[in-house]
Amino acid sequence: MIDWYFGAPRRAFALITVACVAMLAFGFYLQHVVGLEPCPMCIVQRYALILVGLIAGLTALASGRRLQSTGAVLALIVAIGGAYTAARQSWLQWYPPEFGSCGRDIYGMIETFPLQRAIPMIFRGSGDCTKIDWTLLGLSIANWSFVCFVGFALLLLVLIFKRARSA
Repeated sequence: MIDWYFGAPRRAFALITVACVAMLAFGFYLQHVVGLEPCPMCIVQRYALILVGLIAGLTALASGRRLQSTGAVLALIVAIGGAYTAARQSWLQWYPPEFGSCGRDIYGMIETFPLQRAIPMIFRGSGDCTKIDWTLLGLSIANWSFVCFVGFALLLLVLIFKRARSA
């Protein structure tokens, strides 16, 4: 079974792309249907998912070995960044600071700042990074995000090393 994915790197890249799209869709479901507000770190993780999925998707379409290797390295770098952000948010959830959070109230931003400063702040997220709004099997969204980014990174590392050994 493992050889099926790693024997055909294009399938592995396509699998990563599908997983990223599914995670993004679930995040938007939690935001727009369930009503959870993403925090700034959640938004950074979304951008990382978009980049990993986009890079993996483009790499799945590439036929050259060099392009696939470059795509795998780029996706790995972004996945590590996403894992770091998710790990930092998990740490903040386990050990919340006594004062402050990483986000602001949207209405407070609009009232306090001019519109040209408030709009970019809104797109950065407004939820509290230390708050745990949703769990599955005892893990928060940030915890699951970390697990997925590490899974992507490990799969990409295997693809990179397998590609290097066969060259």
